[in-house]
Amino acid sequence: MRILVMNGVNLNLTGKREKSVYGAATLEEINANIQAFCEKNGDSVEFFQSNVEGELVNKLHEAFLQKTCDGIVFNAGAFTHYSYALRDAIAAIDIPVVETHISNVHAREFFRHTSVLAEVCKGVVCGFGAASYLAAIVGLKNS
Repeated sequence: MRILVMNGVNLNLTGKREKSVYGAATLEEINANIQAFCEKNGDSVEFFQSNVEGELVNKLHEAFLQKTCDGIVFNAGAFTHYSYALRDAIAAIDIPVVETHISNVHAREFFRHTSVLAEVCKGVVCGFGAASYLAAIVGLKNS
C-alpha cells in the first residue's frame, strides 16, 4: 500500500514544544519510525508537513489527481477544528483519509473536542502518542 502521511500546523515543532502533550520525539524521529514500520510491512510511505493551509489542500488535490497514494494519514493540528477548506478537499477526493492526533483531543481544551474533518474521514485515531500514526496505518490497511 502507498501511504501519504500529512502533518499540519505546528507539528514541525513536535518534540520541541509541550512535551507533556506531544512527547519528546521529534517529527523526524516519528517519521523514521513510521518509515521502518511501513518497510517492515511491505508498504511505501511519503511524508509532507506544512504550516500553510493552502499547501495542505494542494497536497490532497495532488494525491488525488496524480494517484500518488492509496490512503492518507492526516494530523492537521489545529486546522482540524476550523478548516472547512481542508474538510472540502478531503470530501472531494476518493482516497481514504484517517484523521490522526498524537494527544487525546477529547481530554483537552473544549475547542479541541470538535473536528470539522472527522465526518469526511474514514476514521479517527487519537491519544496514543506517536503510535497513533501506526494505528491509523493499520486501520487503512484493514478497511
